[in-house]
Formats: sequence, structure tokens, C-alpha cells
Amino acid sequence: MSTEAHDMPAGFDAIVHAPNRLRICALLDTAGEAEFGLVQKQLGLSASVLSKHATVLMDAGYVEQRKAVRDTRQRVWLRLTRPGRDAYQGHLAALRAIVGPADPAS
Repeated sequence: MSTEAHDMPAGFDAIVHAPNRLRICALLDTAGEAEFGLVQKQLGLSASVLSKHATVLMDAGYVEQRKAVRDTRQRVWLRLTRPGRDAYQGHLAALRAIVGPADPAS
């Protein structure tokens, strides 16, 4: 089976597709905005792994970060941008197209 880009359905996004980035997008799509430490805890990722994937998403324009001081400590908050939300939703639709319709008998 070929995995070339032209074989993928419309909306398939290689940036979002990486498992940890897909999980980050899913969490942020639901939460709206989340503190870095909360995302790290919820997804069970190390700070370095989350930072690496968040940077890829930020470089693509899919995630924004906001820094704020809370309880005298600087905190980083992450949220999906509109293009990020569109890419995530489009990617979900592409994955559904790949797997086909759900079997109502299951």
C-alpha cells in the first residue's frame, strides 16, 4: 500500500498526524486553553517531549502560547489557533475517510 501524499484524503495533515501532536490538538480542542503543566500531566509526556511537539505546532501556526505570572511563577498556556483547529478537524475527517464508515452491527 502506497503512503504517498496524493493517496491521502483531503484534510490529512502530516504535522497533526504524529501521535503526540494529535493528542495535544485533541486536548486543546476540548479545553480551549491549557497550562503547559496540565497538558504534560494529562498526556503523560515529559516536559521536553511536550515542548518539542508544541514547538512544531507553533511553527506551523497551529498553536499559540501565552506566558503569564501566576503565584509568582511564570506559566505557559497553550491554545489552538483557528488554523490549528481547522487543521485538527480536517485531519479527523481525513482519518474517518481512511477507516470508512462505522459498522452499525458492532
